[in-house]
Amino acid sequence: MTKILTGRTVTIRPILENDLKPLWDYIYGTENPEWKKWDAPYFPLVFKEYEDFQKDFIKIPDNAPAPRMAIEANGKLIGTVSYYWEHRESNWLEAGIVIYDPQYWNGGYGTDALSLWVEHLFASLPLVRVGITTWSGNKRMMRAAEKIGMKLEARLRKCRLYNGEYYDSIRMGILREEWEEQSC
Repeated sequence: MTKILTGRTVTIRPILENDLKPLWDYIYGTENPEWKKWDAPYFPLVFKEYEDFQKDFIKIPDNAPAPRMAIEANGKLIGTVSYYWEHRESNWLEAGIVIYDPQYWNGGYGTDALSLWVEHLFASLPLVRVGITTWSGNKRMMRAAEKIGMKLEARLRKCRLYNGEYYDSIRMGILREEWEEQSC
């Protein structure tokens, strides 16, 4: 059974069948959704029919923590956390977070969710490091990562083109020992 993680402002929990329609609405229900302007907007959002989305969204690998969970605030589904393997053989994992509902931006919800998620990943997997990848246009994500103790590890200059302007690709991360030290 997957854990439910409770923080100051959010709960991270498994994605349930009845979450799929609201998530699909957040992701595909609006043309040019606001959240996509911050979440890797240089990659196009490829539309999926609800039935295809429904089949693919909750796939859980064997013997591993769920790669995606729901973020809930005040009883409302507001986003998701996720992870993917950059290089599984060396335990190089990148975490992700999306708060789809703009009403929950700038209120500490993303920072709380990211902190809970990083704690969960370190507790569930034999990781040495947890990282995030974002872009220099997403100041909120960089600030949330910094608040939970992540450090800037790489800045690839002017490699993300968005709306005719170049931005940097940003990699931030935290080592297990740094996480444990600050959690004491």
